[in-house]
Amino acid sequence: MVTLRPLALEDASALTRVYSGASIRHTTGQPLTLDQAHDKIRTALARAAETPRAQWSWAILNEDDLIGLIALRRRTPTMGTISYILREDTWGNGYATHAANHVVSAAFTTTGLTRLEAMHHPDNPASGRVLAKAGFTRVGTSDRHTDDGTIAYELYAVETTT
Repeated sequence: MVTLRPLALEDASALTRVYSGASIRHTTGQPLTLDQAHDKIRTALARAAETPRAQWSWAILNEDDLIGLIALRRRTPTMGTISYILREDTWGNGYATHAANHVVSAAFTTTGLTRLEAMHHPDNPASGRVLAKAGFTRVGTSDRHTDDGTIAYELYAVETTT
């Protein structure tokens, strides 16, 4: 069973396993060190204490195993973005879809957000399928500047129906 919970400092080692291998192919391309994992968690904990809150980060768990991370960021008073990453050996089991559905529901019921956006690398269509299953619709592309040049990422959005 997949559950979400806030990150904790003791998650750093597990986070380094998430941010490695094929999982980071379309992110930084660099594995996360243990020190960087601790910094990421400390930043997430500090952001959770801010008022008004602009970011939420959750560990994605399968049973008691930390298999990924999902985040919600407030970009404007009513629009937010979600992002997620899963450990490569857990792909294809619906875990990201479950986590995204949970975060979409939380965003629209507890944060005052009325629109969410997300994007994925064009070479990662599985992420687009996750977003579609979570209620997002493809709305276009968004240029991202990378070390390899400008890449048109696939852009998705979902709006609350209430």
